[in-house]
Amino acid sequence: MRVRVETCAGHGGVEMPRRICFDERRIEVAENLDQWYGADYRYFRVRGDDGNLYILRLDESRSEWTLTLFQRPQAEEISVPPLPGRGRRPMPSS
Repeated sequence: MRVRVETCAGHGGVEMPRRICFDERRIEVAENLDQWYGADYRYFRVRGDDGNLYILRLDESRSEWTLTLFQRPQAEEISVPPLPGRGRRPMPSS
């Protein structure tokens, strides 16, 4: 899958992701949560307008983006099947 990231100038003129494109699918960046530096790389943790979390890596020497992590939001409450003779009970959240 091809990853393309469109950027815009953020605070202090630093380029920040504003849209992530996977082939034909486009996700708007709703929130830039964090960024940090590695050797020759910059990492960005963003939340998309689809509610998912993405960690993107920018290889600054090649101007190449990679998707490092994708995470869907967890369900707030998961139901557990009822025990014999008992009703449904919510599973404790962690």
